[in-house]
Amino acid sequence: MNSPVQHQGSSVEAQPKSVALFVSDVHLSEALPRTTNQFLDFLHHHAIHTERLYLLGDLFEYWAGDDDIDHPYHHQIIQALREIAERGVQIFWIAGNRDFLVGKSFAERTKTQLLEDPSILLLANRKLILSHGDHLCTDDVNYMAFRSLVRQENWQQQFLAKPLAERKAIIENMRQASSSAQQDKSMEIMDVNASAVAALHQQFPNSVLIHGHTHRHAIHDEAQGLRYVLPDWDCDNRTQHRGGWLKLTQDGALNFIYL
Repeated sequence: MNSPVQHQGSSVEAQPKSVALFVSDVHLSEALPRTTNQFLDFLHHHAIHTERLYLLGDLFEYWAGDDDIDHPYHHQIIQALREIAERGVQIFWIAGNRDFLVGKSFAERTKTQLLEDPSILLLANRKLILSHGDHLCTDDVNYMAFRSLVRQENWQQQFLAKPLAERKAIIENMRQASSSAQQDKSMEIMDVNASAVAALHQQFPNSVLIHGHTHRHAIHDEAQGLRYVLPDWDCDNRTQHRGGWLKLTQDGALNFIYL
């Protein structure tokens, strides 16, 4: 495993034109104003200068449904995304385990294209596999069963039919239960499974895998190929800000940029 090479993100002018930026696990919430401001700064001063922006899941701490789209906090984020889209940045979205209920209304309002997980693309002569990453955590049997349930269309239709306030209360209970359950799980169980990663590389050979979810930011040079794990964001609960994104430039270089 290689340590990521650090590049400070303070000087946009010094950075070459990027083809794409990749970000995940920002966990935006009204309760985290510093993280929110850092993300808005990222959009206004960094994402605006790229051709494509890929949001690879857990942009929000949770998303209860698109009928919550006009909440003042959500409106602020949606408007910021729409502004850069109207300036010519193409925005793409892969759902995370916290915001898998983002739907067509959100996509239309932000001018964002919803992608499947995983998605394969060719950019700057790089073949890339994009994923949130949670479907690779196959050692966590209980989570995989839960994921399979909540990703079903029938379950989502029934859940979204409930009043918004009830949905938010259910989600809060789920978050508390998940937090308690994680205390009894080993870090290895909550990380990606090596065989699942290898199988994905074998399905799409000669590709670079980019994902988030695990909060284990690193660059892995594995037998089947390179794997970039995106950093999670936290600017409110720590003395030192944490967060960043992956940048793909026209020459095919991939570099991490940090807050």
